Amino acid sequence: MTRAPARARTFIASALSVTVLLITAACVAYEREVPRALPQGVSEPPAATTPSPSATASPSAVTGRSTPVLNDEQLEAALITEADLGPPWAAAQGPALWRDGTLKATADDGDCRRLLEVLYTEEPFGVPAGPRASVTLDDTAEGTQLREQIGAHGPEDVERALEWLRTLPERCERFRAKTARSGAQDVEVTELPLPDTAGDARAALRVTLTGGGPDGAPARLTVDLAAIRVGEDAIVLTNGGFGEVRAEVTQAMAQLGADRLAEVARQGRLRV
Repeated sequence: MTRAPARARTFIASALSVTVLLITAACVAYEREVPRALPQGVSEPPAATTPSPSATASPSAVTGRSTPVLNDEQLEAALITEADLGPPWAAAQGPALWRDGTLKATADDGDCRRLLEVLYTEEPFGVPAGPRASVTLDDTAEGTQLREQIGAHGPEDVERALEWLRTLPERCERFRAKTARSGAQDVEVTELPLPDTAGDARAALRVTLTGGGPDGAPARLTVDLAAIRVGEDAIVLTNGGFGEVRAEVTQAMAQLGADRLAEVARQGRLRV
């Protein structure tokens, strides 16, 4: 008899946390007084000066990137944390069991099969070139898991991948998938809108797999996939599970993660 009030308290706390993080993400750009003509999270550049010889020999000149390469420590600083989400979110104890049990799947159609592979590997842009960072967090109330990865990718490659992702709600709106351990699944793909101020370019999907779970009982797995370009780095954010997967959490963390990465990159440019 005491479980219902406890669950209610957990739900209320979770709802309040979501409200706070949404307000926080919405205020980030305003607090930085970012000019409207510039992408959110990027401050007005200083007046142009003649580059010094040391500037021309920066890491960007070596790699061909237009901005300095962020190192592991900088990428780690750009990651979202459990403090950004608040209770009941906590550091993950390991990969979600549904990843291998249900998400490891295939389909007859090439695009749909590739989508399932991307959801499983969490690499819509391929393997990052150079430094990378990631964080995995669990919603201990709902049993869902959120994962953010940041890495360097060529802008043209990212744009091609984003354009492909945007076509999937039509190409793979509904299809049948075969999973490794949970039998056949009915899959539905819909667009997940992201804030226009989240990074320089973005695309996001909500994918649901309905069928049996690994234990044979009826189950419904929901996975949000958000892909965002910030300069010459990219963020991949997944949020999924058999419990309630809140789209507002995915959207708020996409905004916050993009703003934080842009700020870290800006500080990196100022130090070069």
